[in-house]
Amino acid sequence: MHILNFSPAYAIYTSPAMPYKHRDTRRQQAMSSPAGRSITCSSKIPEFMVGTFGQPMPAVGLGTASHPFVAEDVRNAVLTALELGYRHIDTAALYASERVVGEAMAEAVRHGIVASRNELFVTSKVWCTQCHPELVLPSLKESLVNLQMEYVDLHLVHWPMAVKPSKPHFPMKREDIVPMDLSGVWQAMEECHQLGLAKMIGVSNFTTKKLQELLAIAKIPPAVNQVELNPTWQQKKLIEFCKDKGIHVAAYSPLGGQRIFEMNPVQQSDVLEEIGKARGKSVAQISLRWIYEQGASMVVKSLKRERLKENIEIFNWELSDEDRFKIDQITQRKLITVQNLLCPEGISSVDILDVDVLEV
Repeated sequence: MHILNFSPAYAIYTSPAMPYKHRDTRRQQAMSSPAGRSITCSSKIPEFMVGTFGQPMPAVGLGTASHPFVAEDVRNAVLTALELGYRHIDTAALYASERVVGEAMAEAVRHGIVASRNELFVTSKVWCTQCHPELVLPSLKESLVNLQMEYVDLHLVHWPMAVKPSKPHFPMKREDIVPMDLSGVWQAMEECHQLGLAKMIGVSNFTTKKLQELLAIAKIPPAVNQVELNPTWQQKKLIEFCKDKGIHVAAYSPLGGQRIFEMNPVQQSDVLEEIGKARGKSVAQISLRWIYEQGASMVVKSLKRERLKENIEIFNWELSDEDRFKIDQITQRKLITVQNLLCPEGISSVDILDVDVLEV
């Protein structure tokens, strides 16, 4: 197996192309800029400085969740994204895309599309079925084998819920939900970091309530909270809480997610369409620019080269105050809840509201 190992897993803040003192200068500039944005950047995709030590995280990444999963489509999307300048690839144990992502990134390095592993930022996640203290580390090790890497840049608890141990899957049976040992799971995540297998650790789909529970027991606070975020689900309370606690917010479903049988609230937004027409931008670009101006990064999924290119053309312009005001007035609607993950029948011994991700 070819391992993309170009530096020790623990040598996380230096690289031949960017000595520590240069990264430190960039960090100081970024931390003093609006929303912690990086002022200087070696690529056209800016970076946020994330975590206790200011680890650079690209503002836009490629998401690889796909239903149905078609390996060749995901492989081509990763290669195309890397050719266009993307450096953050987001995957998860649940997505079944880790092996394809690893193969595509190894190919990109071999062909010179990417100079080294050091240029890549890779996120993966541990699923509910492995959200048990004794399974977190083995799950990450399995992910690393699939990715052909010695470490990930960011490892997340995918959902604040534990399900009886099994291979990652959904929908899950309600009767299989068990009380989550948050303290034990997070200690295992901290071990992943201490072993050098994850440069940073964080969470996904955590509400302010869940974050408070975690911060009360964490020795290493979560660097990132990846949540559903776009102009039709703005998460203002959560964003403010995370800013106050030094937790970076990353957006998934920044364009409203995959919708087959119902309207996509972002893509079908009259407000975003009006702003886009006035500015000569697409609805997608208006949504992504709005997210960036909140100080959040994002992972966007697309299989089309022109869309991938369009999604990173959001950094040399900005929304007006009038645009922002109009977006603030958009009716809010959350699309991803725990019900999306569960079989409709069955009874859970755990309160479903306690494992949901609806911010109240």
